[in-house]
Amino acid sequence: MFILDFYATTPIAQENKSILDLCCGTGHLAMHFLEKGYRVVGLDLSDHMLHYAREHARHYIESGKATFIQGDASNFTLDERFGLVVSIYDSLNHLENEQALRRCFQCVYAVSDGYFIFDLNTRRGLKRWNGIQVDDSDDEMLIISRGIYDGLNDKAWMKISGFVRMPNGLYERFEETVFNTVFEMERVKKALLDVGWKNVYFARIQDLKTPSSHLIHSNPKHTELKSDQKQISPSVSFS
Repeated sequence: MFILDFYATTPIAQENKSILDLCCGTGHLAMHFLEKGYRVVGLDLSDHMLHYAREHARHYIESGKATFIQGDASNFTLDERFGLVVSIYDSLNHLENEQALRRCFQCVYAVSDGYFIFDLNTRRGLKRWNGIQVDDSDDEMLIISRGIYDGLNDKAWMKISGFVRMPNGLYERFEETVFNTVFEMERVKKALLDVGWKNVYFARIQDLKTPSSHLIHSNPKHTELKSDQKQISPSVSFS
């Protein structure tokens, strides 16, 4: 887990062990941090997803190490402050428009004492949505995705269905139709700076410490962004 490895080496990680998993879904990423001793707050709009997250992290919830909250990524407030806010699996592409994305950045900024790392699908990357994909790489779930994107509009659509294994060993079926909003990377960067993040840069997920600003001009398929309030070089990263 490159994000976990990166954060563990930062000075703020020695002081702040609290992580906000924004759009946490079923808690898959949250479990990685919980297993390494971090405290995690997961926030997601889907009560259905949060049900699975709470089941998977039951032990950590009971010990006070994990909390899962239903909320909107573009309109939330929390009393706690976090050394790392993270949102992956192109979750922020599900926001309706750039105004919603900016509101999300404002909400994150208000609860962050350190880094904000997230990824985005780009216009080029969304072209791979066309067709049917089957992901059975995780023993815990099977995901079937049927997507369409014409490469011109600002929305791509996908129907996702599959099965997820519950703690009792049985599998439960799920189905959902989702969209991705296309965001222009330079406008995303400007929005972060406008909100107040001190530095924003692009980098590859495998090396979050090294800026790779030229990637924004190469039309990457997928964007991973890291921003930081306190350190000198918050970053945006591409994979």
